[in-house]
Amino acid sequence: MRILTGVQPSGIPHLGNYFGAMKQVCALQEKGESFLFIADYHALTTSPDPKTLRQNVVNLALDFISCGVDLDKTIFFRQSDVPEVCELAWILGTVTPVGLLERAHSYKDKLAKGFAANTGLFTYPVLMAADILLYSSNLVPVGKDQKQHLEITRDVAIKFNNAYGDILTIPEGYIPDEVAIVPGTDGQKMSKSYGNTIPIFGTEKEIKKAVMNIVTDCKGLEEPKDPDKCNVFAIYKLFATPEEVRKMRENYLGGNYGYGHAKLALFEKLWTTFEPMRKRRAELAADPTFVERTLAANGERARAEADKLMRKVRRAVGLR
Repeated sequence: MRILTGVQPSGIPHLGNYFGAMKQVCALQEKGESFLFIADYHALTTSPDPKTLRQNVVNLALDFISCGVDLDKTIFFRQSDVPEVCELAWILGTVTPVGLLERAHSYKDKLAKGFAANTGLFTYPVLMAADILLYSSNLVPVGKDQKQHLEITRDVAIKFNNAYGDILTIPEGYIPDEVAIVPGTDGQKMSKSYGNTIPIFGTEKEIKKAVMNIVTDCKGLEEPKDPDKCNVFAIYKLFATPEEVRKMRENYLGGNYGYGHAKLALFEKLWTTFEPMRKRRAELAADPTFVERTLAANGERARAEADKLMRKVRRAVGLR
């Protein structure tokens, strides 16, 4: 089974990214042949600063490898190192109905948020389809916000196969049953767009400041508190052992335990949990050529796989 995941290089990773993507990717690499790519072509749809984009690619590679991506089990590469993906996207575009793209929720949402209505945003699902189909992927982990794009991928692949023969593998989506919804410091879902994140590779001061800014109610130190309505407790549960969770619950219900105490306990847990990953990241970052060497070598492996499919596709549509 071939598993493919793509991640946009969008900046500093936070707890929501870790539980929503990073942890899932590391778990799935044990279940099949894993492909993971940094979607730098997709990132261009929001016109990032070129220097920032390049640095974000490096940082994302360091982040994922530090969090457990095994380079012996996963082909981890940069999307733009495999130009065949653009060639396939063009060919798929010739069988993709415009109406299918006009119904894409993501495009409408981006416009509603003030993004420019460029062609890249509009045809984003076609490039995503090429990303998936180019490597004959069987399983694609997707969040609920990307589920429609995978459905478009399946529709496009079926249309192509109906026109040219059974060439493209029809992928299945994988949405884990239990992906933690991590609350941000303001109680909303943790997201960079809300500015409510807790970084996983920040400095001690940065992480502690973020934790201490988590919004709580106004109950005093001596009052009992409801742990199931507290953002601090909700995040603490993601890391703590069952015994630690039980103890903090008792502290909340028993009174004489302030939110400041709970926040300090959360900070200490976060700091300890990510300590091995921070050390690993610092070691990797100390070699300025590590990321480029790794992505380039894996890009060659990914391109070799892409070439196998593109030979069939070109022949089928009448190209050399």
